[in-house]
Amino acid sequence: MKNRVFAALAMGAFLCLPLSAAAATKAEKQADVRKMERETLARLYKASPGAKGAVEKAAGYAVFSNFGMKILVAGGGGGGGVAVDNASKKATYMKMAEVQAGLGIGVKKFRLVWVFESKQALEPFVNAGWAFGGQASVAAKAGDKGGSFQGAMAVSPGVWVYQLTDDGLAAELTAKGTKYYKDGDLN
Repeated sequence: MKNRVFAALAMGAFLCLPLSAAAATKAEKQADVRKMERETLARLYKASPGAKGAVEKAAGYAVFSNFGMKILVAGGGGGGGVAVDNASKKATYMKMAEVQAGLGIGVKKFRLVWVFESKQALEPFVNAGWAFGGQASVAAKAGDKGGSFQGAMAVSPGVWVYQLTDDGLAAELTAKGTKYYKDGDLN
């Protein structure tokens, strides 16, 4: 049952993509992802100036754009992005897929910026993918991190996430049943 719901939601998300995206070359798709990355980081740095230092000092970061929808009791979405190792400057193109359950209706677009403080936090995310469940609805407190993680959510030791919506930084992190994995077509 879960697989059928996920397949139906994934197909719905795929059908929402513009046809021109399917005709783009690999290099054009990579350039689009890197453009989204630059625009998202610029928005983040404007909303939370301390984030720039956090991203630059980290072992690496990842930036994703997500589109999701929920109709009655099921929802889902998808997106893409790039993970960057700050030491080597290597970019790994990635995808994300999301499945939600629960009553609701609506469409949501948002961007995520993941910050990995160590290589031990970054490498499993990039190389093995990552599944994330749950929802944090409270603002994260940076504690001894000063202002660098103002507006970010701690999701595991050494891993922080900023969520940006059209209104700026989100006060909550919504990621119910989200899977991150390498994009086989762009790497």
